[in-house]
Amino acid sequence: MARPAPDKVLRAAVIGTGTIGSAWVALFLARGMTVTAWDPAPGAAARLDAQLSKIWPKLTKLGLAKGRRPDRLIFTATPEAAVAQAELVQENALENEALKIDLLARLDAAAPRDAVIASSTSGLLPTRIARRMKRPERFLIAHPFNPPYLIPLVELLGCAKTSPAVLAWAMKFYAAIGKTPLLLKKEVPGFLANRIQDAVWAECVHLIEAGVATPEQIDIAIAQGPGLRWAVMGPCLTYHLTGGEGGMTATLAHFGDSVGKWATLKPTRLSAKTRKALIDGTRREAAGRSVRDLEAFRDSCVGSFIRTVTREGRPAAPRKAKPA
Repeated sequence: MARPAPDKVLRAAVIGTGTIGSAWVALFLARGMTVTAWDPAPGAAARLDAQLSKIWPKLTKLGLAKGRRPDRLIFTATPEAAVAQAELVQENALENEALKIDLLARLDAAAPRDAVIASSTSGLLPTRIARRMKRPERFLIAHPFNPPYLIPLVELLGCAKTSPAVLAWAMKFYAAIGKTPLLLKKEVPGFLANRIQDAVWAECVHLIEAGVATPEQIDIAIAQGPGLRWAVMGPCLTYHLTGGEGGMTATLAHFGDSVGKWATLKPTRLSAKTRKALIDGTRREAAGRSVRDLEAFRDSCVGSFIRTVTREGRPAAPRKAKPA
């Protein structure tokens, strides 16, 4: 079976159908693919159906599932059966290195030779987890952000033996299904966005531990402050604007060579007191709303914001080079 063009994939396999896997299933179905899925957990098929019934109206509202139906799904008894005819395999097993090494070797042995195999791991290094694959040249990380059916970003990263042609194919494939693929330059634990998130989260926890702020205040500070700017243009372009007409040059001249002079920038160990503060604070913020209610609120707001930014155009969008 020859590998199809990136925008012509008809058969995808999803291995592991929890929160991330079920979102991939929904997104692939919304793009008209036939999806074969496998998950070893008891009752997984029923839970996947329940998740799809929750996700599908959101995709329809966003216009991503127009004219599609979520019925081209086949739940299989083994991972080998799920990938037997797949053109793209999306693996979403637990974040356990030994488990993934074994599972990826099984998928590699069972999938068609030209099928691309991608892992949704959020931090494991691709060269390590691909070490028992016979054809690691067709393997890569494709790390999405929750919820994958809504958040555009997907980080792509090959292992030491991944073919450049496969990476180029994957960039086009994920773009064709509505994602914003970002190809990382080198292997690093946690990849890119998770490392940035982790640094911000560590500082938030430190500020709570130090008695500077409550969880509610932390969330207000981000959601009503820099978070609004970062969603539009990210921290680098934001600091470019800080320098006025002088741009980043003026910003760097003003702040000098010191970066992170206020942040703790070191791991903060959670004390029992801080754990309680985090749990109690987020419970107060939820104000009796269930996780499902909060997810619906989040998805509605993020969807509206994405449509607005798409309509206005992103200031950091790559520009085509002018002919010489």
